[in-house]
Amino acid sequence: MYFGERQIDRLVLTALGKEKASLVIENGILVNVFTGELIENTGIAVVGNRIALVGKTSHTIGSETLIIDAKGKYLTPGFLDGHVHIESSMLTVTQFAKAILPHGTTSVFIDPHEIANVMGIEGVRIMHDEGLKLPLKVYVSIPSCVPATGPDFETAGSEIGVKEVEEGFLLSNAIALGEVMNYPGVLSLDPKMIDEIRVALKNHKIVEGHFYGNLEEELNAYIATGISSDHESITMEAGLAKLRLGMHVMVREGSAWKDVKEVIRMVTEKKVDHRRVCLVTDDREPSDILKEGHVDHVVKRVIEEGVDPIKAIQMATLNTAEHFKVDFDIGSLAPGRIADILILNNLERVEIEKVIANGMVVAENYRILIEIPDYHYPEKVRKTVRLHKKLDENDFKIRAEGEGRFKVRVIEVLEDKTLTRNTIVEIESKKGFLEADPEKGLSKVAVVERHKASGNIGLGFVKGFGLKNGAVASTVAHDSHNLLIVGVNDRDMAYAGNVLSEVGGGMVAVKNNTIMALVELPIAGLMSDKPVEEVAEKVDKLLEAFKQLGCRLKRPFMTMSLLALPVMPELRITDRGIIDTVNFKRVSLIVD
Repeated sequence: MYFGERQIDRLVLTALGKEKASLVIENGILVNVFTGELIENTGIAVVGNRIALVGKTSHTIGSETLIIDAKGKYLTPGFLDGHVHIESSMLTVTQFAKAILPHGTTSVFIDPHEIANVMGIEGVRIMHDEGLKLPLKVYVSIPSCVPATGPDFETAGSEIGVKEVEEGFLLSNAIALGEVMNYPGVLSLDPKMIDEIRVALKNHKIVEGHFYGNLEEELNAYIATGISSDHESITMEAGLAKLRLGMHVMVREGSAWKDVKEVIRMVTEKKVDHRRVCLVTDDREPSDILKEGHVDHVVKRVIEEGVDPIKAIQMATLNTAEHFKVDFDIGSLAPGRIADILILNNLERVEIEKVIANGMVVAENYRILIEIPDYHYPEKVRKTVRLHKKLDENDFKIRAEGEGRFKVRVIEVLEDKTLTRNTIVEIESKKGFLEADPEKGLSKVAVVERHKASGNIGLGFVKGFGLKNGAVASTVAHDSHNLLIVGVNDRDMAYAGNVLSEVGGGMVAVKNNTIMALVELPIAGLMSDKPVEEVAEKVDKLLEAFKQLGCRLKRPFMTMSLLALPVMPELRITDRGIIDTVNFKRVSLIVD
């Protein structure tokens, strides 16, 4: 917590009425997140960017005080997103802030491990420094698993180890060690993982989790290291097990992963205490922010599932602030706290009339009111797609020894699931090659290394996208973010990859060597510095192009991006080949 010069003096004097407030909100219904009460006819006096008084405010009003009458309206703290990857919104930090502030999110806890996999700790620093210039509070978790696995499994653009983690903790808004995805590494006492956790605890930082193992001895062992939260619960039983062992359980409702309905049952059905439950988005696409909202949408969803609105507000405010140990700055409306205040017309429907951040009205009726200057990125951030050569159709040929039918390991994707299935499919060899088969739902998938121009290309098959024609490609491919291509036509696959190489990264759909839709993401191949409306329009056109090619997945972009994540069960693909993520080993495409 930091107070500026004379700030404590001014807060004391304003609370006593000896100095006057810069902003006063009168006659509101206070949502008290400490006690769970609704307190009517309550005012809030603000001086500068902090709250001086909550209660009767008439003695704090002067001739220059801005007065807001909130009669019949609800006053809540600004919402906190306890776990989010801004890169997954396809927006820069600045454009993300412009998009979510009108929806009441005033603080975010980001894990920038996407840009870290491309640019290392330098990328983390760039996003951190951009956040310092915004009315949105941007707290940063230093990524723990960059790359997610070792060099035998994939090629990342950079690496973060213990030295870089320590360096990252010197950043002023560094608050935690990012999600520890490599849970097998923790359980096997991998020196890198254990030393990173030790460094975090030594520096009094929170350690964030990402656990999907068994809920008995493995979960106990994982928590014993000091990891104190988890956002990967997809069942009520998993969330409950983690709560019972002292974790903060982050209930996620993003664009692709919608866990609220199932996981919040631990509160609505099991009636457990909700005060260690936090609400998060994890990943949210631009169109969904515009159409549905951000954390306000997650709060609505929790209420729709039967949670009391005040408890839902607590989950999105105080619970998260207490977990990250910043609850004397944010997460509540109380003296000394930063004046991040929402004025709601309706509590159950979470209808936001005004958003106040740092004591200033920044948005009203879901429209931003203030000018937020653009952030200018160094040129090297825009030049991160480096291929060994221009791709051609021969790069995507999958050879088989001889003619006949071959048993092949296929990645089967599941709608709205982070998991994949390791499916064995028989494919007929044609002139010594294995080809995509749209009629059977089989597409080719390729991962082309794009950081070091090594020439590595992993080839395989995927089932579940439903492509009938063409190809799609993306430089958003968790977590190493190599060039990921899915298609049924080798020529189109090469063309799609070359298009993204030329524009510096993004996502594209092509057919017959023609671009159907393109989303340019030139910032590290992950983000655009264009406004959310412009990016959302391009993403919507891309979704339509996916459908025209035959894809029937509701959320194809996130599902596709996880094909290359070699820490999630059951089968994945990287630039090094096919990875069995259950047994944690590289395997051949063709089954012996």
